Formats: sequence, structure tokens, C-alpha cells
Amino acid sequence: MFQQLPMYQRIGTDAFKKDLYNIISLSESLGNPHRTFKTIHVAGTNGKGSTSHMLASILQEAGYKVGLYTSPHLIDFRERIKINGVEIPENEVITFINSNKNYLEQHNLSFFEMTVGMAFNYFSKEKVDIAIIEVGLGGRLDSTNIINPVLSVITNIGLDHTNILGDTLEEIAIEKAGIIKPKTPVVVGEYQKETYPVFQKVAEKHSAEIILASKITLQLKTDLKGDYQQNNTRTAYVAARVLLLKGFKISSENIERGLNSVIKNTGLQGRWQQLHEKPKVVCDTAHNKEGLTYVTAQLRKETYTQLHIVLGFVSDKKLDDVLPIFPKDAIYYFCKPNIPRGLDEKILLQEASQFHLNGKIYSSVKEAYKVAINNANEDDLIFIGGSTFVVADVLTL
Repeated sequence: MFQQLPMYQRIGTDAFKKDLYNIISLSESLGNPHRTFKTIHVAGTNGKGSTSHMLASILQEAGYKVGLYTSPHLIDFRERIKINGVEIPENEVITFINSNKNYLEQHNLSFFEMTVGMAFNYFSKEKVDIAIIEVGLGGRLDSTNIINPVLSVITNIGLDHTNILGDTLEEIAIEKAGIIKPKTPVVVGEYQKETYPVFQKVAEKHSAEIILASKITLQLKTDLKGDYQQNNTRTAYVAARVLLLKGFKISSENIERGLNSVIKNTGLQGRWQQLHEKPKVVCDTAHNKEGLTYVTAQLRKETYTQLHIVLGFVSDKKLDDVLPIFPKDAIYYFCKPNIPRGLDEKILLQEASQFHLNGKIYSSVKEAYKVAINNANEDDLIFIGGSTFVVADVLTL
């Protein structure tokens, strides 16, 4: 799967297919499994993974059999496809590939297209009540966008993947708005003056009710750490209330318990996740300007003597956008995540020095982390991030 087929995680934009022909064709060959169960479609630049997991947890607490499709994975491919928090069994993955191998290779399907087909096929086979489907990239041309959901959710818009989705917030919003379907309600997580009018226009065109989650002032608790999760929590709460109006049996207790049991119910990792106590070690998968702004704001609220940051990026990241966000008084451990798209640590050091971020280079995330933990005192703080793949590397230690 990983070596023979194009994969965005490994090679970047060359793996992105700018039409839905392949996934439509694959779905037809599988008997259009996505039409056999209800879905919720979740898009956005930041927070769509956390929001998807929150919604899955709420619905699980309400007694539904819930499929969850997300990407990328951190450690195991099977993290992408879950039912009630349990990863797809290895034999199901093997059986799907063996049964469809000739078709997959003959039609030159991308890794993502293949995985979407596998997820829909598995959810149909297991007769889920509903599946939460996270968009991979954008929305309009994303392989997941063949579904007709009961609800669409767009968390927020930021400048990420601009080489594919557009250079402005408005252009990116148009791509994300592609998941809005006729007469299907859409929950928008955050108001942004550049993007909300785009969503309003598309929703009006499709006679779709639009609901703005940030109007809600409730302070909701969740087991996911980090103040930035409040936006996602509100979005999930409003989405659950919309589902209630659509006939789903979801109580206030289901919502409360669901939001407070996300990790237990779904196995979500990498969101302000604490790995060690003394010194305190935290990792987070935030990897673009908006997400890293939230994370560095959280860092400023922490109490510590010295801050250590294990930092790495992918090679197509616009460093001029993200490096100025990081604190200058931290000790940096620059490293390369273990994927072909990983940015060379020597280049990162050179670029970071222009923004007065000082530290040393390490050939791997694991080496950087081991040095950081040895250097840190008990009352120091170590943060690990910059890329999903940096977090993935440290979680395998």
C-alpha cells in the first residue's frame, strides 16, 4: 500500500488528484457502500480531527454504532478507520487489498482514494449507524466528497496547503464550502469576516441552513487539554444539537459524557498530549500558522524555568509564516521527521536562526527528544511539534 501507490503523506502534492473520477469509479466497483449508512462530513484547516473525534464520542455515548474516518495516522495505518474507537482489524485491510489489488493498480488510485474506499466498504460491511468522515484536504475535490451527509461541519479556515487550495482565505473557503450539500444543514465553527460570507452564499444557493457555533457562549469541558479546544468543543456541541433536531436521540448527558471521554472512546492522540511529568513533556500535531498560534499561546500560559522545543517540519512548509510565532527564549532541538517529505534539519537551523531561534541539529526526532529530556531539569517544560510526523516519531519511543 505504502510503496506502490501515490501517498500525500510521503510525496506531497504530486499524490493529490484534482477530480473525483477515481473514487466514484472505485465506489461503483464496490457497490457504492457509502450510500448504505448515514454520515457527517467535517472539513476545516484546524480542529477538524478533534471535532470529528468529539462527535464520534458523543454519538457513542448515545448508543450508536459509530464509524470514524480521519487522516493522517500517527503510528498505525489502522488509526484512520475505526468503529466505536476500535481500529479496523489487520485481516480486513489485507482482505480489501487482496480482493481489489488488480483494480487499484490498473486504475492508478492514490493512497488516499484507496483508503477512503476501504473505510466506506468496512463501515457498510459492519452496518454502522453513522460515520464521521473527516475531509483529507480541502473539500470540494476531496475523495470523501462523494457522500451525502445528514450534516456538514466546517471548523475554520487558515492559510494551509496554499499551493493546492489557493492563496487567500476566500479561495480556501470556496474549496471547503464544497462539502455543503442541498438542503443539508452546515455548522460553521468560527466567524471570520473573509470566509463566513462565502459559506453563507453557498449555503443559500443550496437551500442549506447555516449555523454559527461561535455564537454559543457556553464554557464546555472536555478531556482534550489545551484552551484552543474550546472552539472545537462548541462546534461539536452545536453539531450534536442539530443532530438532535434531525431525530437523533442524544441527551445532554450524552453530550457531556462524550466531550469528557474523547480519548477513552476514540483513542485520539497528539492534541496537547502530556508524555512525561518531571520534566513536563507535551506534544501537539499543530502544523500551520493558525494552529501553531494557538499552541504557542498555550505555551505562554505554562509555568516553567526553561522551555525546550523539539521542532521539525515537512519540506513544503512556509517557514517565514510559522517560525516567527515561536518564542525566542527557548532552547531548540531542530530535527527531521522520518518521512521523505521531512525538512532537512540543517536547513531548518539556518532558517530558524534568522528569527533568533537558537539551538542545535539532530538527525532524528528521537535523538533530539532524548537529548532534550537529558538536558531538562524537573521544573522545565519540553514541547514537541511543528509537524504531525514529528509527534508520530516521538510517540513510537
